Amino acid sequence: MFKTVKDLIERLTGELAAPADTPLDEHTLQLSTAVLLVEVMRAAPEVHEGEYAAVLRALRRQFQLSDDELQRLIELAHETARTAYDYQRFTRLLNERFTHAQKVAMVEAMWAVAYADAHLDVHENAVIRKVAGLLHVTHGEYIAAKLHAQHAGPPSGHDVLP
Repeated sequence: MFKTVKDLIERLTGELAAPADTPLDEHTLQLSTAVLLVEVMRAAPEVHEGEYAAVLRALRRQFQLSDDELQRLIELAHETARTAYDYQRFTRLLNERFTHAQKVAMVEAMWAVAYADAHLDVHENAVIRKVAGLLHVTHGEYIAAKLHAQHAGPPSGHDVLP
């Protein structure tokens, strides 16, 4: 286990900056996924509890992590997203490791985050559109994911970490 959060951040950001032929580990894939979901939250002027819960649900479905690990991952994703200058270093990892169906599911999870507060911000839409293009998700798949997330609506359960 890592001694400090700083050690974890340095390791993961170093892996993200590594050349494309460097083997990826699961932590880097988790961080890339979390950063893209967090970017949807960060795109709107205010972050709502429902958006955080949607990010948490998506990460919980994709990865087998404890609540504590999920919370640390989301915190690290916020930190990484604040200093990121593009999405390509994150989408490159997903393109290498995710199946096409997983990429479409990622776009749908991003839409779920955007709709979690019952309001779609134009900036959230722009982030999702950009990431969908970088993930090679077709326009039809992009729209179907949007409609599915929109009709699913916000969940009634509470997935917020203590």
